[in-house]
Amino acid sequence: MDRERLDRLLRLGFEKGASDIHFQVGYLPLYRFNGELVELRYKVLTPADTESLARLLVEADDSKIPFEDRTEMDLAYEIPGEGRFRVNISRERRSYNVVLRVIPIEIKDFESLNLPSVLREIADVRRGLVLVTGATGMGKSTTLATMLQEINCARKCKIITIEDPVEFIFKHERAIITQREIGTDSPNFPTALHAALRQDPDVIMVGEIRDAETVDTALKAAETGHAVFSSIHTSDVATTLRRVPSFFNTEEQAQVRDRLAENIEAIVSLRLLPNKKGTGRVPAVEIMRITRSIRECIRDSSRSHEVHDHIEKGRELMKMQTFDQHVLDLYQAGKIRLETAREAASNPRDFSTKLTLEGDADEIGDMNTESEDAVDVAEDERF
Repeated sequence: MDRERLDRLLRLGFEKGASDIHFQVGYLPLYRFNGELVELRYKVLTPADTESLARLLVEADDSKIPFEDRTEMDLAYEIPGEGRFRVNISRERRSYNVVLRVIPIEIKDFESLNLPSVLREIADVRRGLVLVTGATGMGKSTTLATMLQEINCARKCKIITIEDPVEFIFKHERAIITQREIGTDSPNFPTALHAALRQDPDVIMVGEIRDAETVDTALKAAETGHAVFSSIHTSDVATTLRRVPSFFNTEEQAQVRDRLAENIEAIVSLRLLPNKKGTGRVPAVEIMRITRSIRECIRDSSRSHEVHDHIEKGRELMKMQTFDQHVLDLYQAGKIRLETAREAASNPRDFSTKLTLEGDADEIGDMNTESEDAVDVAEDERF
């Protein structure tokens, strides 16, 4: 496979709206649309096909590590002026598999992404830690990019991003932005984060929290007056508050909870749900913002279960919301189907009770739903 053909296959992905593209030995190329994998009418890939594709992608990377010495590889690939991709290359029984996540060049705003407007307020925090959470493919990177772009356009400040690899590329608006890549510009997240503290930043974005050392350094950055934004692979607020201390030894966890309680400003958890027409997905978002009561619940692990109630009760005053509250909103606005709402609810019984009290939305039409037609990739005949 040559570069021209590779670029044509990738270009098809972002033109049609795919989120991910898979190249695996023994399969046709696969494109993920709205959570589902769709085959491209091309040809079944051989070991030689995926190896040549992997070599092309590695050759385009800045790393000096020889191709033969690399097994698990994370890197970025760009078609100039058109799109970027986060690439993972792995080996399976001496063959190469390649998965590419599509990264749009344009950074969308909160409204375009159907994200709650309160995220604009959260992006304006001047110190403390903000965590964006969710499973793989739920929009964490996109949401973080939108929050950083909001800062970029609103404030004269310095932003440093630390990523593996660099995904969205920012253009300077009002802010100064430095984007550093793990493996190319720094060996690991903790080292890069320590260095960032000596570079006079106002805002630091850590692509992902993966270990205790990164948590510790991120908390130190927040403690010293910086705004720190990061992501973590957890499903909701409650799981996040348990996960962060769990990176540490048992004897350290009480102190970590204290530090987290003092420095956390918000947790934003994301789940993408099929829209009512089945032509796309909309985000259901759980939002926790810090209050005195929530700080005490974070400190005391025996009270952590109370955080959910504080979020639920803080909706009007603090613009917080649980997943179930937002799922109910999405259903009543006609954006998702009833069965989708019930499947997505964290507590289906309570959700059904609230649905009865609030009134059924079956009569609501297609208000606010997306109008784009579904794409049949198999009908594309450029290949």
